[in-house]
Amino acid sequence: MMDTDRSHTGLVALVGRPNAGKSTLLNALLGEKVAIVSDKPQTTRNRIIGVLTEDRGQAVFFDLPGVHRPLHRMNAKMMQEVRSSIDEADLVLHLIDASEIWGQGEAYLFDLLDEVRTPVLGLLTKIDLVKPKTKLLPLIDAYRQRRPGTEILPISSVTEEGLDELRGRLFAMLPEGPAFYPTDVTTTQTERFFIAEVIREKLLDAVKHELPYTTGVIVEQMEESGNLLRVEAVIYVERDSQKGIVIGRRGSMITRLGREARAELEARFGIRMFLGLRVKVHRRWRDDPRVLVQMEPGLATGPDGDVSGLITASDEPEPEGEG
Repeated sequence: MMDTDRSHTGLVALVGRPNAGKSTLLNALLGEKVAIVSDKPQTTRNRIIGVLTEDRGQAVFFDLPGVHRPLHRMNAKMMQEVRSSIDEADLVLHLIDASEIWGQGEAYLFDLLDEVRTPVLGLLTKIDLVKPKTKLLPLIDAYRQRRPGTEILPISSVTEEGLDELRGRLFAMLPEGPAFYPTDVTTTQTERFFIAEVIREKLLDAVKHELPYTTGVIVEQMEESGNLLRVEAVIYVERDSQKGIVIGRRGSMITRLGREARAELEARFGIRMFLGLRVKVHRRWRDDPRVLVQMEPGLATGPDGDVSGLITASDEPEPEGEG
């Protein structure tokens, strides 16, 4: 049981360029998938909250959108989320992909962090892709020259190299205080939002080029009846040609998306699921506040601290029914 009198608890912002490995790190630290992962930039569009509770205390992570220059209302909202989360945080984890050459985008992020007073811990991520490991030494030196006095750790979320040391540094740097959430909570996002995100993850894995930037998912209806959860979701695109890509020849693509998403969600929630998917063209959905607000994570915890648990029925999947 956690010693609440001496535990270290605080808010930790995961900050980095697109594809720096923020969501992968969050899932690895928690030992559970709470954030979708893709090699496509701007996969994370909202602040995802993950909660790590140990005997040492509780770290509440903000998995944030990758830092970039915004071009749409959606992107501007993403960057506003990043800045406000940094202001709230007790600690910032600055993630840099060690397998990529630093460019102007990384310089922009350094400049952004120069303006904050929150303590920063630098992380060189994806070190499993760097061979030989001696190539990390110039990167560590470059970081120390750019941010003198800032500690930097090399890590890999895939091999978990450096993660134990990272957890130790986290709790050492967080202030003392009681836990914010019950010990069994690992995320505050709603089931509706998580379902939409898993659908979007399968879409990101299946499509290429500009389509990932111009698609979004909203779960419009959820209804549980016995041991069956019926879900109706809409995939937003910006052009008719994109709608054709998402649907696929004779519905092959959207059937595949539904099948893969349903398999993961049934395993996660332990319940049979009917997943209905349709595609809607909205040429400016990324600038439509009515659409964007429906894509926000929401909270699975109420003001009184009650936590809505995951669905806990268990049964064999029903035959495919997505369309």
